[in-house]
Amino acid sequence: MEEEHTPIVIRPESSDDHSVIRDVVAAAFDSDVEADLVDRIRASPEYVPDMALVAEVDGDVVGHVMVSGAVLRSAMTDRRISMLSPLSVRPDRQRAGVGSALVRAVLALADERGEPLVVVEGSPDYYRRFGFEHSASHGIEIDLPDWAPPEAEQVDLLSSFDPDDATLRGKVIYPPAFDGV
Repeated sequence: MEEEHTPIVIRPESSDDHSVIRDVVAAAFDSDVEADLVDRIRASPEYVPDMALVAEVDGDVVGHVMVSGAVLRSAMTDRRISMLSPLSVRPDRQRAGVGSALVRAVLALADERGEPLVVVEGSPDYYRRFGFEHSASHGIEIDLPDWAPPEAEQVDLLSSFDPDDATLRGKVIYPPAFDGV
């Protein structure tokens, strides 16, 4: 007999979710550092409420993702871009499609909003399946921690990306909420 899969429901986070989101993020990273980051992003001008999503299974919040604002500093100007961070899935629900559903949903939202690109610092093996590529090959530099491999700096070019737009090349400046992470 074939096993039934409970559907994953993706929806925007609400203030009622904040406590359980904090628990999910802390459990996913086995640390409060990223949970504190989520709180700081929410309290910052870079917070984009409709790009902060939760995943529910059987009515329980089991995952969370945020896309917030960052700056891409080109030779000409500073331009606001989107940054995916963090992505969190409760450990008992990892490797079950929750993270993938969240990433696909938030990238679709970014594309619908007309964002030209989304940057992420993360596992190339994981994010490649969603269209992310090494950002340096597109002229985008992301400062990574010393322990992270260079391939962890990644970008997904969305439908409104213009390869001739020089303001879409440069160095990613993390928002202040990321200080100390």
